[in-house]
Amino acid sequence: MPPSQACLQRRSENGSVQSVEQHEYISSNKRISDMKILATTDGSKHGKWAIEWLAEMPFAVQPVVRVLHVIDVASVRAPFMIQPAIVGTGRYIQSEVKRMEAAAKSTKKESEGLLSTLGLSGTVTTDQGAVAATIMKHAQRGVGLLSIGSRGLDALDRFMLGSISNHAIHHAPCSVLVVKESPRPVRHLVLAIDGSSASDKAVKFLIRNVNPTPDGLDREPVVVTVIHAVPYFKYPEVKEAGKALVQRYSAKLSKSGFQIREVLRLGKPADEILTVAKQEKADLIVTGAKGLGAIRRVLLGSVSTRVVQHAHCGVLVVR
Repeated sequence: MPPSQACLQRRSENGSVQSVEQHEYISSNKRISDMKILATTDGSKHGKWAIEWLAEMPFAVQPVVRVLHVIDVASVRAPFMIQPAIVGTGRYIQSEVKRMEAAAKSTKKESEGLLSTLGLSGTVTTDQGAVAATIMKHAQRGVGLLSIGSRGLDALDRFMLGSISNHAIHHAPCSVLVVKESPRPVRHLVLAIDGSSASDKAVKFLIRNVNPTPDGLDREPVVVTVIHAVPYFKYPEVKEAGKALVQRYSAKLSKSGFQIREVLRLGKPADEILTVAKQEKADLIVTGAKGLGAIRRVLLGSVSTRVVQHAHCGVLVVR
């Protein structure tokens, strides 16, 4: 039996298997079932993926989801449309608003059906306002995880899931799951660490909220590749410290039941993270929202932004 499976295990209330350490950690902290998950959609395939991925994530406890669709009526008015009466723009705006409202009703109905089909417990809400600001407003309401697609509709309608995902990872008060492709079972994670408190939070999130054996004890556990990338190994002490860092985080995850792979890389952190994720065909990259101080921040600050922008797979930015 692999070391990651050698730990004592028990079954949670919903029947999922948890290690004793994971159970004890969950018992003393906020569980995913107590944490609201907000999934944003604009009716595009990317918006639907943001919902569908929640059914594929190996959560320790089935989550409760609230789907949000935002209508930005103000976006209909182009900068030159200062006077709606000019050249019939008033009629155009009214027609476009009606189209958006009709599309919102359709999106709400489709999202409700999608939740039911996926077996997810939750509700669907429609709100009006500037999309980014409205999402952040809803994310303030006790939300623990925001799921959002990385691209939306065409150039005119792309107010929801295009640059909004980039805005979310910088300004959301909660963890953000950026979905970039169609859903599939999430069984291989790449965890980027740098020894900061942000890295600690990312590890705690996995231990607390992810079931390491979603397919049962007789099947392979979820694989977590722990990577630490530094721009140089000028001194032997730097390399040794890097190894120790990877081993420390790996030990925590292994003890909780995950199968671990350890990677220490030399190079630009974002590029190395992306390369490893692609080589290992990772389903999801996990990173902290912020790294170390301005001088020492070699990994999780602006690097997480680049990872989100260029990753081939989904990215979970933990706060």
